[in-house]
Amino acid sequence: MLTTLRIKNLALVADLTLELQPGYNAVTGETGAGKSILIGALNLVLGERADRTLIRGGANSCSVEAVFDVSRLRAPLKKFLEENGPEPCDGDQLLLKRSFSANGTNRQFINGSPTTLNVLAALGEWLVDIHGPHDHQSLLHPSKQLDILDAFGGLDPLRGNFSELVQRRAALEAEKTALVVDEKTYQQQLDLLRHQVNEIAAAKLQPGEETELEREHRLASNVAKLLELSQTALRQLTDDEGSVTAQSGALGRTLQELKRIDPEAGCLLSLHEEAMSFLRDLQSDLSHYADKLDINPARLQQLEERLNVIQSLKQKYGATLDDVINFGEEARQKLEQLERRDADLARINAELKEVDEELKRVGEELSAQRRKIIPKLSKAVARQLADIGFKQSSFDISVKTAFASDDQPSRGSSSGFDTIEFQFTPNPGEPTRPLRAIASSGEMARVMLALKTVLAAQDDVPVLVFDEVDANVGGETANAVGEKMRQLGEQRQVLCITHLAPVAAEAAAHYVVTKETKLLRTITNIRLLEKNERVTELARMLGGQTDAARKLAESLLRH
Repeated sequence: MLTTLRIKNLALVADLTLELQPGYNAVTGETGAGKSILIGALNLVLGERADRTLIRGGANSCSVEAVFDVSRLRAPLKKFLEENGPEPCDGDQLLLKRSFSANGTNRQFINGSPTTLNVLAALGEWLVDIHGPHDHQSLLHPSKQLDILDAFGGLDPLRGNFSELVQRRAALEAEKTALVVDEKTYQQQLDLLRHQVNEIAAAKLQPGEETELEREHRLASNVAKLLELSQTALRQLTDDEGSVTAQSGALGRTLQELKRIDPEAGCLLSLHEEAMSFLRDLQSDLSHYADKLDINPARLQQLEERLNVIQSLKQKYGATLDDVINFGEEARQKLEQLERRDADLARINAELKEVDEELKRVGEELSAQRRKIIPKLSKAVARQLADIGFKQSSFDISVKTAFASDDQPSRGSSSGFDTIEFQFTPNPGEPTRPLRAIASSGEMARVMLALKTVLAAQDDVPVLVFDEVDANVGGETANAVGEKMRQLGEQRQVLCITHLAPVAAEAAAHYVVTKETKLLRTITNIRLLEKNERVTELARMLGGQTDAARKLAESLLRH
């Protein structure tokens, strides 16, 4: 239910916070006081298009905030929020906010998280249905009407089964489409994939191979220089008269003489002997290194050819060696799939045949059940219409069925083979017309009221808003309209903007819209009435503050 609605700088409202009650809430007030602002604010926060001319004069922006208690919401709200990004609800409280400015900035939030207008609008369809001369009327769409019919008849499980079959068939068709190509294209694909697979397989690529080949190629390309440098190092170490080894020998003799004179200098001689040992190791390792160096032009050519093969494959199939290997594996799998095309097509066609037979069976059963339910729903709605002033009206549901056939087995949508439309005429002797073609907003609102009364147990939308539901009615019809509102309020939260005292008197909570002037500015306010204030407001609606009007108002409240 809608618990709080805050409106700031919208039309004649400066800053208003409205706390709403469960059940049936009536909203009344003088003509022109601004009752429609409530509808406009709800439309905005539910994702309707913003009209910047509604920003209050002198303000740069306006905003609307709505807090909903979603503890009893049947729709999969948690999953919806997870998939679309907003923060989860805190303690079953859902917060929506919409703001827009004169310079074009338009922002919307769900639980404090920025969101898109489409996400806000999608969420709004689960929360509020507004009926009257406004666009937020889900019951006018044939697809929604079909949802209502199925919910009324308890056909959702059967319809869900049909929808799953449709999805299964679509998946099979997509798989078949990927396989079915003309023979020329098929042969071209086979030839290309075989060439790609064979070319990559022939190379016998190994992960990490390129790095090792590049290292070996670098050494092989510079082997002559490496051999020259290592031999030079050996000569500098041992062969020349001024070699390191010769100089070290002279140093050793000097240190021997030093030790002879001063025995404590023996540690220096020990360090010299260690250094000589390191030099001998260096000489040995250099000699082994030089012996391993081999100028082999044939090996160098092999390395260059292998690297050229890898580079060529990378230019065709991927930026790295791993990319080429992965491409080859994917091409191999595609090739295997194409080569077994005939077997796969036979399997898919067999499965399609089974699905089509089951689709036909379930779809025909669904259509038959709907045709049984249509008269029941039509009669129930007609009875409700009679109670609210349409004594000789006619309500019916037209149905068109496009059954599956052998040449078009998938005809229909995920909801079945049927297309329905609610039909209505308020006057006897006139043909029924689609509900969406009704011109009178008052007639529209009362038909919606009748439908909502019948379908209250099946409808998942928790908040119903009615505007002009009492247009062109009075007397006993007004009493009946008020009674219907009260009945709906027992299962849903209802907001009704009304001009009729009998309709307002049935409400559990009564709000009045007033307009006043402060500091040369007009301001609209909405407030909840106490019991004695309700008598005064109902008396005003009945014609004035006379004793007779007040007694009638008190009588309506007692009733």
